[in-house]
Amino acid sequence: MSELSQLQPSSLWSIFANICAIPHPSKHEQKISAWIQQWACELGIECKEDTVGNLFLKKPATPGMENCKGVILQAHMDMVPQKNAGTEHDFLNDPIRPYIDGEWVTAEGTTLGADNGIGLASALAVLASDDLKHGPLEVLVTIDEEAGMSGAFGLKAGWLDGDILINTDSEQEGEVYMGCAGGVDATATFPLEMQAVPTDWQSFNLSISGLKGGHSGVDIHLGRGNANKLLVRFLLQASKQFGIQLTELNGGSLRNAIPREANASFVVDAKHIDALQNAFSTYLAQIQTNLAVVEPELTMMLIQPEEFEQMWSKECQHRILSALNAAPNGVQRMSDDIEGIVETSINLGVIRCKGPKLVVLNLIRSLHDDGRIQIEEQVESLFSLAGAQVEFSGAYPGWKPSTDSPIMHLVRETYHQLFDNWPEVMVIHAGLECGLFKTEYPHLDMVSIGPTIKFPHSPDEKVDITSVSEYWKLLTRVLANIPHK
Repeated sequence: MSELSQLQPSSLWSIFANICAIPHPSKHEQKISAWIQQWACELGIECKEDTVGNLFLKKPATPGMENCKGVILQAHMDMVPQKNAGTEHDFLNDPIRPYIDGEWVTAEGTTLGADNGIGLASALAVLASDDLKHGPLEVLVTIDEEAGMSGAFGLKAGWLDGDILINTDSEQEGEVYMGCAGGVDATATFPLEMQAVPTDWQSFNLSISGLKGGHSGVDIHLGRGNANKLLVRFLLQASKQFGIQLTELNGGSLRNAIPREANASFVVDAKHIDALQNAFSTYLAQIQTNLAVVEPELTMMLIQPEEFEQMWSKECQHRILSALNAAPNGVQRMSDDIEGIVETSINLGVIRCKGPKLVVLNLIRSLHDDGRIQIEEQVESLFSLAGAQVEFSGAYPGWKPSTDSPIMHLVRETYHQLFDNWPEVMVIHAGLECGLFKTEYPHLDMVSIGPTIKFPHSPDEKVDITSVSEYWKLLTRVLANIPHK
């Protein structure tokens, strides 16, 4: 951890090192919340907690800036818990192990939590500073952003006083975000029909791994392989050609992360084993060739595990595999209004056998409500026809861009003054909390900025060291330039 504290700005990196040392996966933010409250108490910073677990910290304006517009710095305290298959790590108890890798900071075999730990560290560093200029300052730290946005959903009127909100959850230095996609979770639950395995059939386990994964919004346009889709495609082919019947199917870990790994167990008549193994080798070579550029580490393994007594019925299996193979995944439409921006997408993120049921989790995102609803209807039609019960939950609105935003123009002008270059004004295909904040605080003028973070939501996550310094310069200069009311 001391390695990070040698980076600049040292105050930000030291706080980020402390954040890494405290387990804080989504739904388990109690330890990081307690640390923030204790940290604030030791520094004499006002801190309070609402009923859902969000934290509100407050600091008076520096002398002479009392009449400036109030600013709210906003970050979320949770992180996405992802690890490589060979990594021993308990996200509920073990610290993240960050290290410097050239121009980047990354972690040993797990997600780093730069999303949104760097933003959180920057907000706390501003609070801790004695020499930064700013008007009335608040920091809003939400819970559960990555797994349902329950903190943002639970935010009530009356807690915040500021006029401007600066979200710190963007992931590209040199870009200023003034809008984001909305989203909804789609859950399809299939009942499983089981039957006895014939005595002369052989058991196999098939796994796929080595995929990059990534953020199901930010990285969805990069053409990366979806482990669930790649595995299901072969299973469907093998069921038609060799009559394999499944005993288990699991893949992915989070609905907002592109699946990196998936596995299935099945049985097959012994007379088909040689042909099955040949077909497996052919399929693996085919997808490795097709995805060589984007997925150079892709691999699949076919092994013989212990024997199974129960298998899915042929009819049940056909319905499920056909539906999963046909299910939409990836970019569905690019924006007509903003060049190069994804408008609508879906991530078939998780497949889980849970007793007598198979549960499939999807995350649908869109810049427009109608785009989201169109994919909802498509998903419901497909999975319902295949015998699943389909439910939608956790819908959150997008953040509609405002080209007249004063804070957006201030950030652009400040960036130009600092770096002699104009930043790109963007809309992000990810679920920032800003749209939900507008519900209870419609007056807020909002913008989102951040450093360059690559491959969030995957163990390859890394943050560019230089971009953190530039982000810090931009943030602190903007705070110093906030106009009077």
